[in-house]
This record gives sequence, C-alpha cells and structure tokens, in this order.
Amino acid sequence: MSFETVKKHLENRGFAVHTFPTGREAAAYLNGVLDQTTVGFGGSVTLDALGLYDSLSAHNTVLWHWKGADRSAAAQTDAYLTSANALAETGEIVNIDGAGNRAASTLYGHRRVYFVIGQNKLAPTYDQAVRRARNIAGPKNAKRLGVRTPCAEKGDRCYDCRSPERICQGLVVLWGPMHGTNTEVLLVEEDLGL
Repeated sequence: MSFETVKKHLENRGFAVHTFPTGREAAAYLNGVLDQTTVGFGGSVTLDALGLYDSLSAHNTVLWHWKGADRSAAAQTDAYLTSANALAETGEIVNIDGAGNRAASTLYGHRRVYFVIGQNKLAPTYDQAVRRARNIAGPKNAKRLGVRTPCAEKGDRCYDCRSPERICQGLVVLWGPMHGTNTEVLLVEEDLGL
C-alpha cells in the first residue's frame, strides 16, 4: 500500500493531508499549529505514545479523559486530536467507539480536527478497513482496557457479542470532512497505536 495513493484519495475527498517519516515530526507539526488554544483528545494509544498531551499542555489548554478531564469537556474545545482504527487506501477513515465521545467529536463541535494515523492502520479497501477496525483494533483495545468480552479473552476477532462491557457500540466512517470543520490527516510512516 502506498502513502502517495492514500494521500491522493484523501485529498480528492476534501481532507488536508500531511505525511511525516516519524511520529516525532508529526508531533512537532502539531505543536507548531496548535498554540494558545483549547485542544481535546480522543482515547488514543497513538497520541499517548507521541507524548502529545504533555508537549501541547505546555502552551495550550488540553482536555483528555485519560488525564483526568471529563469526556464531555474535550467536546467543547476548538481543536480535537485523535487517531483512527483503520484507514482505507481509498480514503475512508474508520473508527469504532464505545461511549461515543471520540466518534462524535470527529463529526461535530470543533473548528479543527486532526487524525494522526500510522502506517499499520492502512487497509487496501473500505471493507478491509472495517474488518481491521473490528477484528484487530477492537480486540486489542478490549484487551488493553481489561474488559470481559470474547474478543479480549481470545484476542483473535470480533464476536459481535452482547457483553455489557463491549467497547464497540458504534462505527463511524468519514468519507470526507464534515461541513464547517477543517480536518487534517497526518500520515506517519511508522507503526503507531493498535
């Protein structure tokens, strides 16, 4: 799969796209464009691994439920950062969510949304991106969160379970940026997140 191809497809869909050889360079870019503003974070192993909460907090107000803020507080910010569970080479961004805060914030409420996506999230087609989100990212996140679901216990695929601890309650696909929201996709030529 090619970053050039996915970049072209994302741009044709209306997304602003930047590519970076490393996560460190993507983090430096975000530290340059986000200054003296409010920034919300969606639950993201990628953002955590890049140390963005600490670096952005030095010159912004950053709200993240992983760091003590209420989930709803991040929904009230100017900018929102997250990753994706999968990105199709054809340009569709796929996310699964349990509480809805992350998915909702990529759809509405912010002037700017940034997706930081590592090369491991790429899938050749839309169907394979959905499959990756459900059968790779979902089980890995369920295991990380320590929930009691078949996918967390077996770690091999989604069982479409009805467990009260199920973390995949909704699926959101962005075919393009939402009207009125500047949406940037930062493609990183490293494996990042789950």
